[in-house]
Amino acid sequence: MSQYTYSYPHPAVTTDTVVFGFDGIKLNVLLIQRGNEPYKGSWAFPGGFLNIDEDAPDGARRELKEETGLDVGEIEQLAAFTRPDRDPRERVISIAFFTLIRTADVHGADDAANAQWFPINKIPPLAFDHQQIFEQALERMSHYLKLKTGHFMSSDFTFDEIDMIYYATLTK
Repeated sequence: MSQYTYSYPHPAVTTDTVVFGFDGIKLNVLLIQRGNEPYKGSWAFPGGFLNIDEDAPDGARRELKEETGLDVGEIEQLAAFTRPDRDPRERVISIAFFTLIRTADVHGADDAANAQWFPINKIPPLAFDHQQIFEQALERMSHYLKLKTGHFMSSDFTFDEIDMIYYATLTK
């Protein structure tokens, strides 16, 4: 592969993945505690910089696996987050994804000091613009649950569980 060179500065691209997890009772969201600056020690969504040879969904799944040990199948693209000052290191555009799974064991690895599930109504302050990402993901998840659609939703969920999860998104 040839090296790309450009005369003009250009942004870096990252991915972030909002993983909603249902534990049979409540809806949770997976966060990692950042092990490096910026925002070292703060909570954020699993994510990181895309490799030059991967597409965004593959990069999101790779970062999720590296930082939490979690391997997921289907993910849904949420939005691109492009505010010029969203990352203090450089100009970074993030492509955010989300999914819904049953909660599973996770652990912090790679550049994540910790990984943990939080009830959606008890999340800590988030790094970068991840609060905005969370709110948009929750809104979209609620919409999909109301319609009982979304190819990312595991067939492991019964209609009763989908209803429970949907009502959890409304009472956040």
